Amino acid sequence: MILPCAAVLFDVDGTLVDSTPLVERAAREWAAEYGIDPDEFLADAHGRRTSDRVADFLPPDRVREATARLDALEATGTDGITALPGAVELLAGMNGLPHAFVTSMDRAQLELRTGAAGIPLPPIVITAEDVPDGKPDPSGYLQAAGHLGVDPSGCLVIEDAPAGIAAGRAAGATVLAVLTSHPRESLAAAHHTVENLARVAAAPDGLHLRL
Repeated sequence: MILPCAAVLFDVDGTLVDSTPLVERAAREWAAEYGIDPDEFLADAHGRRTSDRVADFLPPDRVREATARLDALEATGTDGITALPGAVELLAGMNGLPHAFVTSMDRAQLELRTGAAGIPLPPIVITAEDVPDGKPDPSGYLQAAGHLGVDPSGCLVIEDAPAGIAAGRAAGATVLAVLTSHPRESLAAAHHTVENLARVAAAPDGLHLRL
């Protein structure tokens, strides 16, 4: 299958990088400190800004401090962080196709995790600090498309989580979901799904999928 597009907008964590072991360890330690059920917290945390998920559990006057604490716990190491299948190869072979990263991580987390996984950062990167609202709000994808000079409707968003898929669709982009962190039925809102990025190759006019 060929998906024509003028630019590709990549989510990072769960799409290009697997940092699940680090994130879960930090979240469980953090949740114990704040008297929160860690399984409940983690159930809908993936793909969302940390501050937005923390705000689901704590009053507004505690969100900043609690977010900083969780960020600090996540920044204590890189054990278990790896590139997901096909990610490095796809990025190395973009063949001039414009692309950007749009992540719910902050810049420090992004640099730490991509560095550990060997994922090169493109010139255009939109992080949690760059948007007024996190995914599922489309702000990040709209900003990335604007920086690339491409209409959002001409972009292909690659995501692994429901919140990110909703953000991509709200931006007006075509969304390709990778089955790296959620079951297929959770990602039904995506236009297309593929097992992982090892089944994706780039050409100047878009992405080629092996289903």
